[in-house]
This record gives sequence, C-alpha cells and structure tokens, in this order.
Amino acid sequence: MKRWGMSETPTVLWSRPENERPGTPLLVMFHGYGADEADLFGLAAQLPADFTVASIRAPGKAGPGYAWFPLRTDLSYSLDSVTEAAGHVQAWFDGVRTAHTSVTLLGFSQGMCMATTLLRHRPADYAAVVGLSGFVVEAQGNDYFDDAAVAAAKPEVFWGRDQADPVIPAASVEFTNTWMRAHVQLTKVLYAGIFHGINAQEMAHVSEFLQYKVLK
Repeated sequence: MKRWGMSETPTVLWSRPENERPGTPLLVMFHGYGADEADLFGLAAQLPADFTVASIRAPGKAGPGYAWFPLRTDLSYSLDSVTEAAGHVQAWFDGVRTAHTSVTLLGFSQGMCMATTLLRHRPADYAAVVGLSGFVVEAQGNDYFDDAAVAAAKPEVFWGRDQADPVIPAASVEFTNTWMRAHVQLTKVLYAGIFHGINAQEMAHVSEFLQYKVLK
C-alpha cells in the first residue's frame, strides 16, 4: 500500500479559505475504505456552521479510492499499519491545530478506527469524537494506545450504527461496545434501515451532539 512520505502532507478539502480559519473550532473528517476526501465532505453543510471542516484523504490506494490501512482480512494488515497512518495524521494536526480553538474528529467505517486511534494516542488533544458505522481496533498491548489516559479523561464520543450493518463484523462491534463503555462518555444511537450508511436523522443527532458537547 502506497503511503505518504515523511515529508509529504495529506490532501485535504477545507470548508473555509485559510484566512477565515483562525479562531474557529476544527472538525476533521475521515472517510471509509475505498472512498476519498470528497465522500463525507457534503455532510459539512449539516453540521454547526461554527466549525471549520477539513476532510482528509487516506494515505493508501484501495480500488477506486483510498484506505487508512489494509483490511483485517488482508495479509498485509498489521497494527503497525494503523499506527503509522495515525502518526502521519498526527504530524499534520500538529501543524494546523494551533490556529483553532479545539479539534473534533469524525470518522465513517474505517475512518472511525482512525479517529479513535488518534484519540487513544493523545486524548487531551481532542474535544470529542464522532464514529459512524465503524469500530475501534484492538490495541494488543501496542504502546501507541494510551487507553489508561483515555479512561482517566473520559472524552465525549458519539457512536451511531445500524444493528443490521452487513459490513462490520459482530466481534468488532462487541469489542467496540465493551471498550467504549469502559473508557469514554458514550452517546450511542442505533438507526434502523441505514445498514452501512448515514442518514439525515443521524446527522441531525451528530449536529446536536457537537453543539452541546463541543460548542456549549
């Protein structure tokens, strides 16, 4: 899987021109496997207008789009591939975050893995996380994941999904549910009929969550 070089920066779609971003809260979007930075960007209009939204492209090619790391069923998958991608995103964050009043993460499917991995590395850096139809990776003792710090901070997390989601394995959902309840302040909502997707009701709930938990 082709990845960014250490000197490269990711491709990002922004909701505001650069001169209008300072002093605003930042919300960063992470798309799912095989998609790109444009996939979620249309949802920005359904979020509170206070945010500057940045939708970031994953580093590896995957079919017609991109991926944060190989699928678990791929022989090239490793936890290191997850933390490597997160490390590159973290380096990009460190260059832009000082212009913003807070940073919130929103990830769909594999993008939720990336958002929660970043949270688990430096939980104090983020105001909240929104996870849609995704899951949390099993850390397997990897020291990139500071779950003790997450449990101490109890960050705000919104997790929306459909119990009939045909994509996310049941074991991953069960691990995520157990991990969430032990480590974060969880707002969990189930949506019938969205399967592995997002609907207007869910986005309305996400907007309310952000308004109350981040902008209050």
